[in-house]
Amino acid sequence: MKKFLSAFSRFASSWTGTIIIVLFLIFFVAQSFVIPSGSMKRTQLIGDFLFAKKFSYGIPTPHLPWLEIPLLPDFNDNGHLIEGPRPQREDIVIFRYPKNHKVHYVKRCVAVGGDELLYEDKKLMIHFHEGDAYIKKNYSAEKIVSLYDKLWVVNPYMDKYPGIQYQPEGNTGFEYMSMAYNYRKEIDMSVRRVEEADGSEHYMFYKKAEPDHYYMIGDNRDNSNDSRFWGSVPYKLIVGKPWLIYMSIEFRSYDQVMNGNGGGKDHDKLHRVCPNMDIASKACEALWNKQRYTIRWSRVGRLIESIQVEAPVE
Repeated sequence: MKKFLSAFSRFASSWTGTIIIVLFLIFFVAQSFVIPSGSMKRTQLIGDFLFAKKFSYGIPTPHLPWLEIPLLPDFNDNGHLIEGPRPQREDIVIFRYPKNHKVHYVKRCVAVGGDELLYEDKKLMIHFHEGDAYIKKNYSAEKIVSLYDKLWVVNPYMDKYPGIQYQPEGNTGFEYMSMAYNYRKEIDMSVRRVEEADGSEHYMFYKKAEPDHYYMIGDNRDNSNDSRFWGSVPYKLIVGKPWLIYMSIEFRSYDQVMNGNGGGKDHDKLHRVCPNMDIASKACEALWNKQRYTIRWSRVGRLIESIQVEAPVE
């Protein structure tokens, strides 16, 4: 045993050994990611640097870091060397963007295969595939509505995860989806008509998640490019689960948070930095530039599992 440990120590201290060990960790254990957009705000913030567990849902086929070139064939045709458990509802998941597999996204899994979703302004309603009895057993009557002869749970996760919010700042909310649908632009949901008891009617967006697919929506729901636009995520694109924030820094420019140029429009944050002040003023810009690049020490070293159930801290 001593000979083995001594040999391993010599191997690990060499350049070759160090590179092999680091790559092994990246491929199979943990990988570093940075949150680049505000789609998960305020559960995860732009500038959160985190480690993700690569083994949460099996062992993904390894890709060369940064270049994202697969190093092995997809032997099982499911994106994983070793098949594992599937994402569960409520999980925050890292996955490959279905339209560009070299890009990683992070969203919350709100529905699994067989679940049905209805979406309208400020409401996400889900009929879980386990059926009405399951819904009655697990959710209070105040959160349940009846539509199309089924029970639906209204915003089922908002009570548990305070970071989930509807605060429109971009162009991916309900109004944008309606406009996109009317102009035949690409969205993943169809339209359903709802008749009210008084004879009035309105329209909602509908989707049923496919088998072994997972519907991913950002916690910042009015400002998230997610499954509502490009569809459910198949298991083969699932990478892992966020684990630990090891650094969190505010690096966006005033132009980004004010105008969204380059991503990250965030008037809510500007109002908190510049209370009782016009956020479009030079004085607010100066305040923002003064606090830019500050480290969010309250987030450093925090586990995602615990931070997501607490009141958001920035």
